Amino acid sequence: MVGPIPSAGPQFGRVTSFDPSRGLGTITHADGTEYPFHATAITDGTRAIAEGTDVVFTPAPGRQGRYEALSIVASHQVPE
Repeated sequence: MVGPIPSAGPQFGRVTSFDPSRGLGTITHADGTEYPFHATAITDGTRAIAEGTDVVFTPAPGRQGRYEALSIVASHQVPE
C-alpha cells in the first residue's frame, strides 16, 4: 500500500472534490491525507455528494495500491 496506514475504524473528513459525471471524488482527512472514492461508496444511495460536505468514512485498501474511502455518510446523518 502507498501512503500512511490509517487507524482502524471510522474517520472524519471533508469532500474536497467530486465529479458527478465520472462518480469519482476525494475526501481529505483532518491530517491532510487524501482518500479517493467512487459514488457507489456513498451509503445514502444518492450517488452524489457536494464538495465541502463533512463526512464519516472507513478507509480500506483499494485499487492501485492505495487506501480509498468506503461507507461514506454525511456527518449530519450520523446518529449521536
